[in-house]
Amino acid sequence: MKFKNNRTSFVAKILGITSMVFLFCSCNHSNHEYEPAFPLGEFVRPRYINPIIVPDTTIMFYCPMNKSNVLWEKGDVFNPGAVAKGEKVHLLYRAEDNSSVGIGTRVSRIGLAESSDGYTIKKRSAPVVYPDIDINKAYEWPGGCEDPRVAVTEEGTFVLFYTSWDRKTARLCVATSTDLINWEKQGPAFAKAYEGRFLNEWSKASSILTCLKDDQLVIKKINGHYFMYWGEYVIYGATSTDLLNWTPILNEDYELAVLMAPRIGYFDSELTECGPPAIWTENGIILLYNGKNKAGEGDSDYATNAYCAGQALFDKNDPAKMITRLDKPFLFPEEEFEKSGQYPAGTVFIEGLVYFQQKWFLYYGCADSKVAVAIYDPSTQH
Repeated sequence: MKFKNNRTSFVAKILGITSMVFLFCSCNHSNHEYEPAFPLGEFVRPRYINPIIVPDTTIMFYCPMNKSNVLWEKGDVFNPGAVAKGEKVHLLYRAEDNSSVGIGTRVSRIGLAESSDGYTIKKRSAPVVYPDIDINKAYEWPGGCEDPRVAVTEEGTFVLFYTSWDRKTARLCVATSTDLINWEKQGPAFAKAYEGRFLNEWSKASSILTCLKDDQLVIKKINGHYFMYWGEYVIYGATSTDLLNWTPILNEDYELAVLMAPRIGYFDSELTECGPPAIWTENGIILLYNGKNKAGEGDSDYATNAYCAGQALFDKNDPAKMITRLDKPFLFPEEEFEKSGQYPAGTVFIEGLVYFQQKWFLYYGCADSKVAVAIYDPSTQH
């Protein structure tokens, strides 16, 4: 089944598939029920709001790695994770100092911001996750901590997945917190799996499985285990019993099992990288992801090397089984701030998704330089 993109009439309506609706799981039952169609959306950029986070060139932080005060977000801010807590949305965003020029050469730290309406932002003055003298020193010095994605358990424990960067190998790491401010680093996610086979292999980008319960996305088990999609070029899967130690899924050849891969001729022709936490529904798992448009082999409707946002549907009982995905992105670089900055080819790099005040707020990085939001209001779109 092929889907088309249209800015004024969303894909489900165009194709007449409004009967393809998906009740969101309530790991018991949600207080607010409705039937959004796959794909989730339509997400709309609010007028005169974006970008919602820009670099602050004045705030200082004492860096234990550098042993000096640094302007920790003087360079750029981008790629936010998001979670709802109480009456607020909390954003964990990547910030880079101005210690160098070029993607991947500065130091990255993770800042924390909050919002009472989903788009008016108040930042903390210091990062909450950063390269320190701790168990991750060997993995995070000198590059830092990148690209946070966050989710919460029903009991209120926040689980953060981020990339440690030693400027040689990217490693997917885990940290936990009960207040979003004080984080305990748990080390690389795959450190113990298969006797450490994947500890020093390149790994990034986790989309842990969640479901909607009592109007909040919470981490969900499936078949007795926690599950996450992960991967930067292709999408893999992994399971866990404790949220800290993860076991990648292997194929019959004892290699990483590929659950979804790039497609020649499409917006995701160069890579498919996981976005925010995946959502379990009664009729499938919705995975939002980032696709990169490959030069000469992509979709000519979008700029070469642009990052656009896609959606895929996986089986609700077998999260490793993909059912379908969009042929066109549901969000792509259009605004000036999405096509200028560190990455002028353009990005709408999605990593944060919350259900807040009965709306869906999707947070994304803009050209590796700023942060923006797009909103889906189910009450106004049918």
